[in-house]
Amino acid sequence: MVSDSAPAGPAQSTLPKRAVAIIIGVSAATALGNTGLISVLPAIGRSIGIPDEMVVAIFSLSAIMWAVASPFWARASDRFGRKPLMMAGLAGFMVSMILCGAVVSAGLRHLATPLIIFVLFLLSRALFGLFGSASNPATQAYVADHTPREQRTQSMAMLAGAFGIGTVIGPFLAPLFIYPVVGLAGPLFTFALIAAAMLFTVWRYLPESVRLPPPAGEPEDTGSTMPSGPMWRDPRVVPFLIYGFIVATCQTAQQQTLGFLIIDKLGVSPLAAQHPIAIAMAFGAVAGLLAQWGVIGMFEMTPRQLLRWGVACAAAGNLLVAVAHDYSTVVAGYALASLGFGFARPGFTAGSSLAVTWREQARVAGAIAAVNGINAVFAPAFMALYRTHQSAPFLLNMALMLAMLAYAFLSGPLRNADAEPATRADTAIATLEKSDEGGT
Repeated sequence: MVSDSAPAGPAQSTLPKRAVAIIIGVSAATALGNTGLISVLPAIGRSIGIPDEMVVAIFSLSAIMWAVASPFWARASDRFGRKPLMMAGLAGFMVSMILCGAVVSAGLRHLATPLIIFVLFLLSRALFGLFGSASNPATQAYVADHTPREQRTQSMAMLAGAFGIGTVIGPFLAPLFIYPVVGLAGPLFTFALIAAAMLFTVWRYLPESVRLPPPAGEPEDTGSTMPSGPMWRDPRVVPFLIYGFIVATCQTAQQQTLGFLIIDKLGVSPLAAQHPIAIAMAFGAVAGLLAQWGVIGMFEMTPRQLLRWGVACAAAGNLLVAVAHDYSTVVAGYALASLGFGFARPGFTAGSSLAVTWREQARVAGAIAAVNGINAVFAPAFMALYRTHQSAPFLLNMALMLAMLAYAFLSGPLRNADAEPATRADTAIATLEKSDEGGT
């Protein structure tokens, strides 16, 4: 259990190498399953006969469940500890993937009508939103428990980069898991096995987080000066939540529309498009990872800089995709937009973390997790725009990103979202190279 009365000790310490590796594994495994599922979902939907708008809507109920459950899980992590909540999230992810795989297998064999398969798929995926959402705020709070303010931006970039690792690998691996017997359901069963392996690793090897006394320079939580309402009404955090919601909505819309765009531009069957879709998504994921584990540390970027550069690059990338006439231009635009999202996500995550006290890290992590989940509700609307005109959702994304660029300059909390940047030696990559001090 996370303890508020832990023995006095040094200011928040750097995570041991083993703990960093496990946290990376938890985030990467979740991303692996999500992006792997997104990459095969267009082929699944069109092979079963589910309309495209209904295919992307499969994520909607899960997104609602994620947004509702995330703050609850964040509070639970304060009470029961970060590690148990990570395990609950991985278990929910595993069960959801197994059920989704079974439903897809039934659909491919035409054991039920496409409408029934859609409903069952929707409900199976919703389990991930309800229970899988437990791991996201727990991992963010775990990292914040051990990270001083001057390293917070780099640590959140590390966490986002861990998710990026999964997004790089997921689309490439998913086609390899299309086995002869189970077909397109194969990737889902395989992702469930990966989640099971990570669940065992967390249970066996990850030490529980112990909240240490606040480090020097960390605001004190006095109760009389800090708002007591929910985070979505907290003026310190609301601008970051608004910014994060718009950014996450645009990124999700682009990811879920990309597969259909590539299928239609190439004019090939859904199965034949799997390799080009995987390549495009991998280029985007590599660009995001380059931002989070390379450029941010190299230039010692602060949250304020990330908030601005992120949406500027994302706007340019979406414009490039909107005007693209060939596959290569689509990939280049998607990679540029992903680079921007790779800046923006650590920007609003670290900015919101730095805006609150050390005792409120789990609460703000829950609010950010809710924002990152609920955005998928609007994916069907973007898909309807796509059916109207292929460029429409990407032009809308560009307009929203430009609006967020203006917001980053005009909003007081976003304009002042600056902390002393960490040096390269403070980055998570350097942490991985340190000796495993503190034991297991």
